[in-house]
Amino acid sequence: MEKNYLSREGFEKLEAELKDLKGRGRKEIAEEIAEARAKGDLSENAEYDAAKEAQGMLEKRIAELENALANARILDEEDVNTDKAYLLSTVTIYNHKVEKEVKYTLVSKDEADFKENKISVESPIGKAILGSEIDEIVEVEVPAGKLKLEIKNIER
Repeated sequence: MEKNYLSREGFEKLEAELKDLKGRGRKEIAEEIAEARAKGDLSENAEYDAAKEAQGMLEKRIAELENALANARILDEEDVNTDKAYLLSTVTIYNHKVEKEVKYTLVSKDEADFKENKISVESPIGKAILGSEIDEIVEVEVPAGKLKLEIKNIER
């Protein structure tokens, strides 16, 4: 099994989501299934089919979370070295294509949230800057084309 490195905050967030899905989520799906079942013939009951499909998706997400947490290793941000871009590093990069500076925090795929500028180390940009040093220039292929990124700063 592959280790899943998470911040304390990320671990707690996944743990809370799992608890919610196992409690409230399962209860709501069971109620939807019971309600649909009460409407009669299950062979032509679209509501029942939709509720069963939702149940399958819920159980899939629960299994994903359980797996992620079972293989989780919590990283302490104090242990993050700032001489290179590592998991949990906050990296300031200069994008030469759009002539803009952006700050990203490198996180696991389970913690990625683009709105919060948290990018996965498994994403194209994350892979490209992982292990880079300040003043290093990396090129990365993304759907919009090739980007030239310059590492300006690395911090915890």
